[in-house]
Amino acid sequence: MARYYMDDCGDDDRSMFADPGGKSALRAASKRNPRNLPCPTCGTPNVLTPADRARGYQCDSCADRDEGGY
Repeated sequence: MARYYMDDCGDDDRSMFADPGGKSALRAASKRNPRNLPCPTCGTPNVLTPADRARGYQCDSCADRDEGGY
């Protein structure tokens, strides 16, 4: 199965991310995708959106710690 990445399509739009110019993979909050869910790792409330949870993400603090403390 082929994998497609945003760069493969020439799409530079990172507006779907909470921090488009940063290192976070968390999705932007919106009316349809509110930031209302806790981190599954540390339990901090209201740090993930439903789109983040669907991708199995954790909060940026936990992700940074697990990835070597960036």
